[in-house]
Amino acid sequence: MLYAWSEMAYNAVTPARWAARMTRDFWHNPLNPAADTPFGRNIYAAADLFNNLTRRYGKPDWRIDSVEIDGTPVRVRQAVDWSSPWCKLVHFARYRTDLRRAGRHTMEPAVLIVAPMSGHYATLLRGTIETFLQDHDVYVTDWVNAREVPVAEGRFDFYDYIDHIREMVRALGPSTHLVAVCQPGPCVLAAAALMAEDKEESRPASMTFMGSPIDARLAPTVPTKLAEERPFAWFKSNLIYTVPPPYPGAMRRVYPGMVQLMGFMSMNAERHKQAHQQYFEDLVSGDGDAADTHLEFYDEYLSVMDLTEEFYLQTIDVVFQSHLLPRGELVHHDGRKVKLDAITDIGLMTVEGENDDISGVGQTQAAHGLCSGLPDKHKELYVQPHVGHYGVFNGRRFRDEIYPRVREFILRHDAR
Repeated sequence: MLYAWSEMAYNAVTPARWAARMTRDFWHNPLNPAADTPFGRNIYAAADLFNNLTRRYGKPDWRIDSVEIDGTPVRVRQAVDWSSPWCKLVHFARYRTDLRRAGRHTMEPAVLIVAPMSGHYATLLRGTIETFLQDHDVYVTDWVNAREVPVAEGRFDFYDYIDHIREMVRALGPSTHLVAVCQPGPCVLAAAALMAEDKEESRPASMTFMGSPIDARLAPTVPTKLAEERPFAWFKSNLIYTVPPPYPGAMRRVYPGMVQLMGFMSMNAERHKQAHQQYFEDLVSGDGDAADTHLEFYDEYLSVMDLTEEFYLQTIDVVFQSHLLPRGELVHHDGRKVKLDAITDIGLMTVEGENDDISGVGQTQAAHGLCSGLPDKHKELYVQPHVGHYGVFNGRRFRDEIYPRVREFILRHDAR
């Protein structure tokens, strides 16, 4: 019923939202002589805030058309190099002529950034991608919203995610470097182990895990405690809903992104309330830059996607309740047990944030102990001071302090 109530609420408030838009436009029109008065600015700010709080947030655009490399602008085009009904492998290809002008004449490492499938779109990693584009040939997993996939396309579960990673790495070929951001860590590690056991030539050259729950038993946080304290049946009974028409995925059972969003926002409810109050005040005072920054953040933050029932529930079970991967008991759907000690020549780096309240310090670096067959010379562990979960892969400290370390690690393990 959640979807039905959500649709009803959206439709019920539509007339008020249209009225708010007209009011906003009227009181922001430069031809309106009262627009620049305190009264006009307050009316405009209230109408704009109401519109933003009640409108739908679709998938954001990538907005990555160019990057600056050593002071030279380099154009970027996007191409889909591999796809399935559930994912598009997006290549952010830099123009070679621009690269030569920037002094880059040799092939640079290929990096596959594995975006999380945890409620937000891959565009959440826009800043991460732009940073990596300075020195790498970048590919990103652009996961498809489950409510947009027809039921006829079948299931997509935890083990299908592992197979998707393997297929994409094979498509890119040898010497690919994996960067797993948050949620995909266990799946990426399992995929690398299976490829290593099979001695595949296309197995990755290195893997970097950023704020990933490799072993969620360590350093418990609010999300991990919730997953452990609630019985498995509670998640299935309370968090799974059916997609209604007219969505292409009608009748598919999903974990709605809106539920995930409400959970995250409740963890920092006061902060979000203050942010919207500040946005209102910025509009009244005419601080357009601050207001634009607020809109840019929430346009991304409030854009959410649904996950399939089977993927979400298996993640709860495998990662947060049974802890199958760190216990050495994860069995892939082909009947094989995932052996992390089979990894012997794939570089391993873990990055954690000192103040991470999603994946606490220790959960990600657990990978070093689990990959017992990997020599220490191939391992690197780093904990970034003074950053939370988001700061592990985005923001100033990521660009200035974390990324240079990751770049050097990848370069040391690049076969090119």
